[in-house]
Amino acid sequence: MSRPPRPVSRRPGVKPTPSPSAPRRVAKVPPAEPKLILFNKPFDVLTQFSDGEGRATLKDFIEIPGIYPAGRLDRDSEGLLLLTNDGQLQARIADPKHKLAKTYWVQVEGEPSAGQLQRLRDGVELNDGMTLPAEARQLEEPQLWPRNPPVRFRKSVPTSWIELVIREGRNRQVRRMTAAVGLPTLRLVRVRIGDWSIEGLDQGQWKEVPARLN
Repeated sequence: MSRPPRPVSRRPGVKPTPSPSAPRRVAKVPPAEPKLILFNKPFDVLTQFSDGEGRATLKDFIEIPGIYPAGRLDRDSEGLLLLTNDGQLQARIADPKHKLAKTYWVQVEGEPSAGQLQRLRDGVELNDGMTLPAEARQLEEPQLWPRNPPVRFRKSVPTSWIELVIREGRNRQVRRMTAAVGLPTLRLVRVRIGDWSIEGLDQGQWKEVPARLN
């Protein structure tokens, strides 16, 4: 005759160890609401949220957790920077294969000739290869905020403004393009990415817009 199973004794306050095969319940964390921020980056601000050298960063202007830049804008450049918490949207904005148009207003040394503007339109040979054709035209001086510190001018050399639209994202590409055609860049302001612009944003200001690719 088999013996009845012995009762399992438990010490008070001690929970039984679950069977290894018992399913574990994992709390589902709802996905974060997609965000897209348009920021007018001032001169001399890094496009990152921390810096070990005490330089100005995005954290000095934006306190929204979980967002990161979609693309970059050099420290010595100004204007539109997009930030998002949506990885897919970030990739579509930043990835050069999508060829999202980026519009810059560029203050250069000298007066651009028709030939120099045409060279920018046709593509410029740089040390990392030929650029894609761009849109280029001369501008009247735009109404912008004063830069701090001011641009250093050479009194003997006139300055001009051009609008340049590119669909690439090479390192310091606009500055290298203008230098290659004999028009060194003095000031660089990105005013538009795709259909997003800095219209209505003063330097250092930001606003949230619908998180979708226009």
